Amino acid sequence: MAKLRKIEDERDARACLAAVRAAGGRIGTWARAHGVDGRSLNAWRENLTRASAGGRVDRSGRTPRAQLSPISPGLVELVAAPSVPSAARYALRIGTASIEFGDDFREETLRRVVAMLRSC
Repeated sequence: MAKLRKIEDERDARACLAAVRAAGGRIGTWARAHGVDGRSLNAWRENLTRASAGGRVDRSGRTPRAQLSPISPGLVELVAAPSVPSAARYALRIGTASIEFGDDFREETLRRVVAMLRSC
């Protein structure tokens, strides 16, 4: 498997995101097709979106901590999907927050929950 290219800077991120919009697809699909690390591109998208709301982005694509506005924790709706219960259980602890889930937990849902926790 070929190594995926990480997004280097804001210019690179904006060019790739424009190409995704022009293609009319999803970031992950476009990134895989073009040898780009989808997680890197998505992180840049999130940080550029946050920056456009009034902050700035540094070379690494992160919004400096001082520029982040405090965000109150919000409610994340979790919808249970019918599945076979998992015997394995995992606990993810971030600061004082804790999330417990099993192998049957959807990756998409976990990403949404972790993103909400990061905003705290």
